[in-house]
Amino acid sequence: MARPKNTTETVQITISTTQQVKDLLEELSKTGFYGKNAADTAHVLLKEKIRDLQRVGQAPGPRYAPSPME
Repeated sequence: MARPKNTTETVQITISTTQQVKDLLEELSKTGFYGKNAADTAHVLLKEKIRDLQRVGQAPGPRYAPSPME
């Protein structure tokens, strides 16, 4: 089944890493649990870590635009 279209605007970033990290991301992506490729897997893992940091108060939480009723 196809994934629903992402309703959140996305932007592209570029990171540099070691070959070992890239290899590990590719290995993790083979399971399909984190994503279908190294970039998807990196995205999922980065979001998980940011949520962890938010839970312990080390990163700001998401900011939501107020609804039109507010």
